[in-house]
Amino acid sequence: MAINEETKIDSNNEEQASGHQEVGHKSLLQSDALYQYILETSVYPREPTPMKELREITAKHPMNVMATSADEGQFLNMLLKLVNAKNTMEIGVFTGYSLLATALALPEDGKILAMDINRDDYELGRPIIEKAGVAHKIDFKEGPAMPVLDEMIVDGKYHGTYDFIFVDADKDNYINYHKRLVDLVKVGGLIGYDNTLWNGPVAAPPDAPMAKYVSYYRDFVLEFNKALAADPRIEICMLPVGDGITLCRRIN
Repeated sequence: MAINEETKIDSNNEEQASGHQEVGHKSLLQSDALYQYILETSVYPREPTPMKELREITAKHPMNVMATSADEGQFLNMLLKLVNAKNTMEIGVFTGYSLLATALALPEDGKILAMDINRDDYELGRPIIEKAGVAHKIDFKEGPAMPVLDEMIVDGKYHGTYDFIFVDADKDNYINYHKRLVDLVKVGGLIGYDNTLWNGPVAAPPDAPMAKYVSYYRDFVLEFNKALAADPRIEICMLPVGDGITLCRRIN
């Protein structure tokens, strides 16, 4: 979660759902022990030192639930290497854990256009990104992403130029992002949308108990998931990694 969501989240303790209904719970696995096994066996032993450092610093942030999970960071890092991504975009940066995972995966001349409304959160992670030697790959822009995307669409020269785009931002704008990003990603390129399983409540009855912000964004996530499934321009794969990530491959 990132961009704008921190302004809409209801933080009253009495309204927070418990257990797996909380969006902050980073695994959809029914067994916490099994998820911990994955982290300790597969993720943490191979986690680059800068990512570990940034993850631990982010854990102290009062809004740490917005961070990309370590297993998702590992997945993104490998995915970008598999598709040989070079020109990428990230909408919703927070402290930069997924951004760092991307930057470490890209070649030396790779580029990331990174956008978030809160520079302060990004500044928390920036010293670690610089120490990792990948800051030169990142073009960070503070502010809403939509006006930037609109300018890129109007300009025309950015159409079909991005290998990979990762969106972890305001869920009520996911459809609006998608309308623009499909034009900006190349044919055969990928767009990854985070939080598309919304930690489970997408499959819950409408009257199931859940926090107000969970219920509010749930409706947007449900609408967005249906829109992706009906979009003939893309192939999709919804994965239960982290809080759910849907990969979209542009086919025309």
